[in-house]
Amino acid sequence: MLEIESLTKQFFGLTAVDDISTRFERGQVSAIIGPNGAGKTTFFNLVAGTHKPSSGRIRFNGQDVTGLRPDHVARLGIARTFQTTHLFDNATVLDNLIVGHRLRTKSGLWDVLANTRRLQEEERLCREKAREALDFVGLSHVATRIAADITQEERKRVAFALALATDPELLLLDEPAGGVNPEETVGLAALIRKLVDHGKTVCLIEHKMDMIMRLADKIVVLNNGAKIAEGTPEQIRRDPQVIDAYLGVDHAAV
Repeated sequence: MLEIESLTKQFFGLTAVDDISTRFERGQVSAIIGPNGAGKTTFFNLVAGTHKPSSGRIRFNGQDVTGLRPDHVARLGIARTFQTTHLFDNATVLDNLIVGHRLRTKSGLWDVLANTRRLQEEERLCREKAREALDFVGLSHVATRIAADITQEERKRVAFALALATDPELLLLDEPAGGVNPEETVGLAALIRKLVDHGKTVCLIEHKMDMIMRLADKIVVLNNGAKIAEGTPEQIRRDPQVIDAYLGVDHAAV
């Protein structure tokens, strides 16, 4: 689904992503791991269009998407979440999610001024998509709550729902279990597996290795901006270079 070819990003002479090539298969959970500063989030920013690469190519479903704007990338079917979940805290959870499907609508200023039938139909569809996404992540009961009043774990699920409301094929999840307790982490891992079971493809950045080793079909390991390994969880946990750079002996297979 996603092919990365010699992807490189430099900031004022500093190489944040260094000649990375890899591919992510449809219907799988892929994980990107590595120490802080390894280039993981920059890699996501390049795929999602937030940054333009210095060199290299990104292909999604066979189409070259290198350097496209984030809204164009999202319309093609790539959605992402962020390490810190930013919501409209003074709006309801449902109203936050209605925004997600707006990229699929066509109404403009005239439709708003004239309250056209197209505007009314698109507003109905956005609300329907928002409710479907909330139900999928198990948060229908907080639809009318103000976003500022929900828990951290619920905010993580709302971020998933917001991404789902864009009708994506591929979800890029940046530390989806960051800041939640072990029991909540298990629930979020189950939600990620549910996404894949319902036809989505997932690529995530995460530091919780127990979760990654149980969940991922493939792991890509970055260090100092470069790819140092990729493979199945079993292959990664046994890789001496990965053990030395990131995992340590506690996560190595015995």
